[in-house]
Amino acid sequence: MDFALSARAEDVCGRMWDFMREHVFPAEPVYDQWRAARGHDDHTHPPVLEELKAEARRRGLWNLFSPELGELTNLEYASVAEIMGWSPTLAPEATNCGAPDTGNMETLMLFGTPEQKQRWLEPLLAGEIRSGFAMTEPDVASSDARNIQTSIVRDGDEYVVNGRKWWTSGAADERCQVFIVMGKTDPEGAAHRQQSMILVPRDNPGLEIVRHLPVFGYQDQHGHSELVFTDVRVPASNVLAGEGDGFMIAQARLGPGRIHHCMRALGMAERALALMVERSRARVAFGRPLAEQGTIRELIALSRLEIDQARLLVLKTADLIDRFGAKGARTEIAGIKVVAPRVACEVIDRAIQVHGGAGVSDDTVLARFYAAARTLRIADGPDAVHLRSVAREELARERPYTG
Repeated sequence: MDFALSARAEDVCGRMWDFMREHVFPAEPVYDQWRAARGHDDHTHPPVLEELKAEARRRGLWNLFSPELGELTNLEYASVAEIMGWSPTLAPEATNCGAPDTGNMETLMLFGTPEQKQRWLEPLLAGEIRSGFAMTEPDVASSDARNIQTSIVRDGDEYVVNGRKWWTSGAADERCQVFIVMGKTDPEGAAHRQQSMILVPRDNPGLEIVRHLPVFGYQDQHGHSELVFTDVRVPASNVLAGEGDGFMIAQARLGPGRIHHCMRALGMAERALALMVERSRARVAFGRPLAEQGTIRELIALSRLEIDQARLLVLKTADLIDRFGAKGARTEIAGIKVVAPRVACEVIDRAIQVHGGAGVSDDTVLARFYAAARTLRIADGPDAVHLRSVAREELARERPYTG
């Protein structure tokens, strides 16, 4: 494996860093002030994001998540996405590379009909609307898709959806115009053929957005919402792929989505480490800068080593996806989904400690970063599920020698 960036990736990374320094980082306080003035329960779209989106398009930094559109391999995109992770609230959306839209766009690209693509994919790719992915349910352990209770029942030329979902990211934003909903169409079928996915427009009668859930007290602009579906009728043509394909679609969607999250998590960790180093140089305790204290140096060194180790695993996984597809990298995807968020949590926690009281305030990005990184250990499958997958693979592995 060549550890050097390709010429193409080096060019895009350079342009992304220019965009971040010249536009994204300066926009962070503008965004925060705009939201604070309206209260964080207000989920209106801050205008500065549209300015950033226009600038990103002008610079050719748009839809980079897609190898077909962004012309980057997964390995090349990994380094670009890590840069976006330095400002995870603004940069991914500014470049139309934010979750859950990227996963939904990939799903529509892979499984959507021409009509579905025209109605929903095209405006998503243009950044004109946003979307949600409704899979997780409050009453069951949704890490096992077989538990899902939402029903999708065929009735003539329509399907009727009934159920309750939560943690549907993006739903608080009025720009979220469509949901990909996972439910059961055949409860008596084979375990992995019971589920289907269907497109439900936001304005569909019977769909109620009940509440927007805070994350460690933070209310994101796009929100994470609880939805109730009561006799929601949608055309049969809204089904993705076909009846019983829901589990297969979920596996295809969540694999690349998980690696994108991990790439950005490393960017958050890198920014936290940068803040830790800066703080240790500027702060004096017991007659000398913190940077000269042995315990602080250990925190910095451990953070550097852990980030670099995690990055190597992420790059290996991205390379495997490029060569063998998400199915051929399933164990590595499970592995990085555990490793990257844990490393991010550790590094951010150390940076908070070095900052003292400032670290848990809103004067830095660290508290928000920690909330995001800690949540990532649950989102797209909790650590325990991914560790189970890695262990199963390891137990089945043949050894060259066991003496």
